Amino acid sequence: MKYRLMRVRVVTVLLTLGVSAGQNKDTRPDIPRVWDERALREMELPVVVPEYSPKPVSAEYYYKIPARTIYKSYPIYAPGRGPSGYLEKLKSLDPEVVFKPSELTTNADWIRAGERVFEAPTQLEDEAEAFSKAIADPAWYSHTGVRLTREGIMPYARYVIRKKGKVEVGSLSCANCHMRVTDAGVRVLAGPGDFPLDPTNAFLYRQLGLKDARRDFLGLFSTPWLRERQRQMEAYSLDALTGIWDSIPAGVLARNRSSPFFPPSIPDLHGVRERRYLDKSGLNQHRTIADLMRYAAMAEGMEFYSSYKGFIPAGGEGYDKLPEPATLTRFSEEQLYALSVWLYSQEPPSNPNPPPQTLARAGQKVFERERCGACHTPPLYTNNKLTPADGFEIPEEHRSRYSILPIKVGTDPHLTMETRRGTGYYKVPSLRGLWYRGPFEHNGSVATLEDWFDARRLRNDYVPTGFKGYGVRTRAVPGHEFGLKLSMEERKALVAFLKTL
Repeated sequence: MKYRLMRVRVVTVLLTLGVSAGQNKDTRPDIPRVWDERALREMELPVVVPEYSPKPVSAEYYYKIPARTIYKSYPIYAPGRGPSGYLEKLKSLDPEVVFKPSELTTNADWIRAGERVFEAPTQLEDEAEAFSKAIADPAWYSHTGVRLTREGIMPYARYVIRKKGKVEVGSLSCANCHMRVTDAGVRVLAGPGDFPLDPTNAFLYRQLGLKDARRDFLGLFSTPWLRERQRQMEAYSLDALTGIWDSIPAGVLARNRSSPFFPPSIPDLHGVRERRYLDKSGLNQHRTIADLMRYAAMAEGMEFYSSYKGFIPAGGEGYDKLPEPATLTRFSEEQLYALSVWLYSQEPPSNPNPPPQTLARAGQKVFERERCGACHTPPLYTNNKLTPADGFEIPEEHRSRYSILPIKVGTDPHLTMETRRGTGYYKVPSLRGLWYRGPFEHNGSVATLEDWFDARRLRNDYVPTGFKGYGVRTRAVPGHEFGLKLSMEERKALVAFLKTL
């Protein structure tokens, strides 16, 4: 894909591997093999129509792909905000490789190196010419409302120097999706991202034209077993395609394999080491650090080359042919390991403006009285289980293979029932860090916790405060009715308690 649409893009495990944020002893870790074909098959749950479950590329193909060299990268300033002569100065710099496994001698070294991998662009200017032009165009900033740091930096992409005298725009890092800029203009790495990815795609494809927009739209969102929807997508005009992308707010992402009509909100990665399922639909099991490494490899590009009963999202004009492996790049085992170790070290930050203790304690009593902990079990505030969506019947073999809570909570089933990322389940989310997260619900339909506990969201005339949908003015946000019958005082107390987690 010409631009690839700006996407991709366990504490006990840490102890078992001897990897702890507090350890500094010299070590050469035993790095798992990432592309283990059997482990890949077992890691991912089948999609809701199992015959269309993806088949990853072979290990032979994967290991023919060159590993990336990670070069030092530099901030991108918004137009008129950078230091005088900034780009000229960058052009005078020599390339500098910043990930060198031979220099990583302690666990702390691996963690620091993992942060560099997290921020390392995977797509450079020659692959993303339209975006490179956009970041110098005030119209793009105005269209998307992209946030800047207090220094005037547009932090979701970076300048990269691979050759002296040439400054390239690099994008599609992990941070591209999993970084948030606060109201004070401060970056929060590994948080629930807020880069306006989909409005960016709308802006770019208005320039690139219908052919590119339609090809990439179908590669991202085709669901081969839904024939009628497929025909509709194949007939959309450029105005319709860009309007669909523009309808998706920051904090929500029409990620590949999902849908722009029911896209997932972007997850927070703090505390990911404790989560046993990844993705809103619990698509990937997370049993060891090797699973997180495999998930990262997929998310940073490799899942575009998996086959869904012959449909390959990045398989050229016919969606059916793999490119030559030498034309691609991938993260090395060492890079994926460092990234995963760094992610394992990330904990949800404490609320710097906690609610009054008296109110929070009252809310904790409401939480306990209403038995919220049955699903959102302390201290993780999740039971790490899957719940089936309406319309999905649990296959008997799943009951012994996966951790399932056989209770349906009635939330909108479309994301997990009608996409290539759908399993028929949603995972029970953790409540830790709710004070800085949002929008809420798996589609990000409500902006705040207060909105989530507003019973009016169940009505068809409700105006969602988060994601609404293309051409939608009002719709219900159904399901998870727990807490909606509380008094105003009890809801206020409960929200206060949740903001302390």
